[in-house]
Amino acid sequence: MNPTDDIDDINDVFTGLRPRLHGIAYRMLGSNEEAEDVVQDAWMRWRQTAGVAIDNEEAWLVSVVTNLSIDRLRSAKVEREHYIGTWLPEPVTPDASPSPEQMLEKVENISIAFLTMLERLSPEGRAAFLMREVFAASYRDIALTLGKSEAACRQLVHRAKAQILEKRRRYRVAPEDHIRLLKEFAEAAQRGDFAAMRSLLADGVELMGDGGGQVPSFAAPLRGADRVARLFYATRLRYGDRARMRMAPVNGEWGLLRFIDGTLESVHSVETDGTRIVRMQVQRNPAKLAALASVLRP
Repeated sequence: MNPTDDIDDINDVFTGLRPRLHGIAYRMLGSNEEAEDVVQDAWMRWRQTAGVAIDNEEAWLVSVVTNLSIDRLRSAKVEREHYIGTWLPEPVTPDASPSPEQMLEKVENISIAFLTMLERLSPEGRAAFLMREVFAASYRDIALTLGKSEAACRQLVHRAKAQILEKRRRYRVAPEDHIRLLKEFAEAAQRGDFAAMRSLLADGVELMGDGGGQVPSFAAPLRGADRVARLFYATRLRYGDRARMRMAPVNGEWGLLRFIDGTLESVHSVETDGTRIVRMQVQRNPAKLAALASVLRP
């Protein structure tokens, strides 16, 4: 390839690859804001390549973004050790409603549940796993990106799969069943129907909340259908019709948004077994809701 020295060409290449680069950084970091910072850093480095011959532009940019994400994740892991309460990924929602096929394709590699499980991995293990299992990279490309041997990268992926894949959901739930359960639960929560909410929750349902030390949340998961149903019932008693719930695509699958006085108060990522709700991950940290709150309405 001839050296690229036209700024318009540089811009066009980066713009075309930006969604992929952001997707890598977001999955690595679980934070939309930090992902944007990484992509911006990569852009600055990319601009400095004007006049330099690069054989494979996409591979070069993927490598830069991956390694920047690894460096940032190392620092983030230290910070998250001192995080107040439970740390959950920042939720994202698409600009337009995805088709059922698109949501089914994304749910296994961008859902809040999946991103939370990735937190178990080392930064390099997370990068190797995502490159191989989500982005279908060859071990040769992974090795070049991480500066390791192919054998070492195979080991990283193998260990990551052992930690992650066995924890993935045991049920493949039809989208229509998932949507039906969410709709019924949202309606029951809206009218404060404790019995109906309780009937839609598995006996061992688990609720995890992230308040970031800025708003009240739980230091440890809340477990049990009665306790979780009482939590939503208490919200209804406190706010009445000032609290509104609606469904929306969140991280590749349908979730619930709760607005209080017209302001986004929480995002509920919900896992079901097709019959009942088995887990909720509730993002209440205002800093992690700011981007969504600016574009979503009740």
